[in-house]
Amino acid sequence: MLNDSFELLVMLKNAGYLKELRDPLWWPHSGSYEVVVGTILTQQTKWSKVEKSFENLKQNGIDSLEKIAKLDNKALSSLIKPSGFYNTKAKYLLGLSKNIIEDFGSFEEFCLSVDRQWLLSQKGVGQESADSILCFGCLKDFFVVDNYTQRLLNSFGYEFDSYESLREWMSSGVLKNRAKIEELYQKEMSLNEIYARFHGKIVEYCKHNSKGKSVSIEVLV
Repeated sequence: MLNDSFELLVMLKNAGYLKELRDPLWWPHSGSYEVVVGTILTQQTKWSKVEKSFENLKQNGIDSLEKIAKLDNKALSSLIKPSGFYNTKAKYLLGLSKNIIEDFGSFEEFCLSVDRQWLLSQKGVGQESADSILCFGCLKDFFVVDNYTQRLLNSFGYEFDSYESLREWMSSGVLKNRAKIEELYQKEMSLNEIYARFHGKIVEYCKHNSKGKSVSIEVLV
């Protein structure tokens, strides 16, 4: 029986996760505007397709939220086409980029001042997207949970009736065991780093050990 999320963290670390060293916090280019863009583009698609959209943007000199905000919907849709649902995603990304610049002035100020309520008021930004931007983009102490998290815990016999209840269960196990986590890693770690890497471990593990919507836990137990 799994008693709390700390025990899950230990299991995942002992199993060798994280295995992909693409960024210290797992999400590529964490702490940059690219997390805002990637959070919108990765909805309902694979990250490999998002990377193709990023290549298109950069090849056309679009390397900031300010530049994205100046595009029209047709131009942005064409550049992010590899990510799928490109007309809708272009609309969401344009709206979000414009609102960030209008309300905060820059990505840097956005990171300092934004709160979860503001993000949830934006079209195309749900709870998971908001927490992803806060955790990986703004480097704030927000735990991101997703369908993989739910499926993995289902395999241990847990059921959660809401995103918030799942997020609370995951974060509480970390908060109650901060000292043990730093002992486990043999170094001081910020809460943001713990949350970010923990989420990455779960995603990686589930991608490697899923069959349909079921997640095998044989490697862990």
